[in-house]
Amino acid sequence: MSGGRAGAGELQIAGLVPLSTVDWPGRLVATVFCQGCPWVCSYCHNREILDPTVPGRVPLAALLDLLRRRRGLLDGVVFSGGEATRQHALLPAAAEVRAAGFAVGLHTGGAHPARLEALLAAGLVDWVGFDVKAAPGDYAALVGRAGAAERAGTSLALLQASGVPHELRTTLIPALLPQLPALLEHLAGTGAGQLVLQRARADGAAPAVAAELAGVPDWPEVFAAAAAAARARGRELGIEVGVR
Repeated sequence: MSGGRAGAGELQIAGLVPLSTVDWPGRLVATVFCQGCPWVCSYCHNREILDPTVPGRVPLAALLDLLRRRRGLLDGVVFSGGEATRQHALLPAAAEVRAAGFAVGLHTGGAHPARLEALLAAGLVDWVGFDVKAAPGDYAALVGRAGAAERAGTSLALLQASGVPHELRTTLIPALLPQLPALLEHLAGTGAGQLVLQRARADGAAPAVAAELAGVPDWPEVFAAAAAAARARGRELGIEVGVR
């Protein structure tokens, strides 16, 4: 991890997508995949960029050059991961994107509440896609780290209090379906008003997850039924449940 006084150029960037229509709903963005993540979610599709000791492959200068060439064509930049808030350099990098005249989006699971708080307090983020991994009691098993639920809960509370527009989303694998009602009740207790459910896919997933999905041959239909039940329960709890 970079030091507390890290400069923007120290951001470890594993990859850069010049144009995305899906990483920030309703916006055309460039997406920056930041290297490293403290969590190892079983269904992760970016496992090759989880190791924080791997240096970045794309210099920040390449992103800034892209923004100069795409002025008027792109709405903003989304910092994704990995876990973007792992790096101190995220704050100055976001500031440079802002200074270039672009909006800043963030994908995070809330693993680093203090850095998320700093971003929010500095007004450096315009939208957040927040990954709610599981109901609190299931977090540690899913992400492989003790204390993850507490960190995510603190981050979610900070985000909700900030007033920054955001989207909550949960990726579902078959093993997580039984805890979906508990997750909805937990989110209702936080005051959340919406949740987007995402169906886990085998492409790029760990072999164990790919095998789990393959073991449910009608997985798309099973997911659709679970989403319909969650939508109905969500209406009772005041949560709008969507599907992606």
